[in-house]
Amino acid sequence: MTLSTPTVESPAHPPRHRGRSFLVGLVLLLVMSGLATWGWWFGTIGSIPLRPHCTTAAAGATAELTPEQANNAAVIIGIASRRGLPPRAATIAIATALQESKLINVTGGDRDSVGLFQQRPSQGWGTAEQVYDPVYATNAFYDALVEIPGYEKLSITVAAQRVQRSAFPTAYAAHEPEARLWASTLTGYTPAGLTCVLTDISGENPKEKRGTDHFTGRARAVKTAARQELGRTAVPSGGTGAVLRFGAAPKEPGRQAWTVAQWAVSRAYELRVTEVQTEGKRWRRDHPAEGWTPKDDGPPPGEVLVRVG
Repeated sequence: MTLSTPTVESPAHPPRHRGRSFLVGLVLLLVMSGLATWGWWFGTIGSIPLRPHCTTAAAGATAELTPEQANNAAVIIGIASRRGLPPRAATIAIATALQESKLINVTGGDRDSVGLFQQRPSQGWGTAEQVYDPVYATNAFYDALVEIPGYEKLSITVAAQRVQRSAFPTAYAAHEPEARLWASTLTGYTPAGLTCVLTDISGENPKEKRGTDHFTGRARAVKTAARQELGRTAVPSGGTGAVLRFGAAPKEPGRQAWTVAQWAVSRAYELRVTEVQTEGKRWRRDHPAEGWTPKDDGPPPGEVLVRVG
């Protein structure tokens, strides 16, 4: 009997082609994965925000907060500026709020504690409604802090504990490095050191009509907040009612301009700020990857323009 060798048909596509396709697919997968990781880390791919957040950078260090946290940090530090308190006071307040509430204006806490600083109505801090108001709560904190002799020279732990009388007095110190960064940028000592990646809100709502004060409702909210928190007044700029102009401060106009500008960026999440211009720089909400960019035809030195959406 003669055994015949079975015929083996050639595949339609040689194995090496299948291998090549697999390698191409793998490379594409790795590239896409890398882009996604990069985008998540930096919070944006091009003009598309993937992870809203705010970042502050000073002296080679950086710190990051969520937009909600950064919004509350701006309130706390802005009020320190309005009251003429040193950056050290703002650092103590931010470190305290990070420990007490993670800079979230919470409705409750231990026993009857409320708000950013977890102040207790039963301990004389005010009503629950009052201490839930970030402006009231922050002023109450500073009222107590400035009564401590030499608080500027005390450690974070000692200063915060004398105000808060916490059961965990040593916990405040862990937040000092981050608190110092936010205090440095939001008091204007680090120009262009704070930026936020936020979702674009252009086109979400129809244009608002101007009121008798020539401001739209959203612009008026910024004006009110700036007066309460920074002690700064604004006038309308242009004919839309959506742009506020802050004049130059009589003392340290450059630093004060950056105080207002970075406060506006940090508060952009709640106040619907879309653009800020000062000192030859501009921040735009619809260009989240750019941060602060040059702006040659911006407002005069010391002045700030803030646009709302």
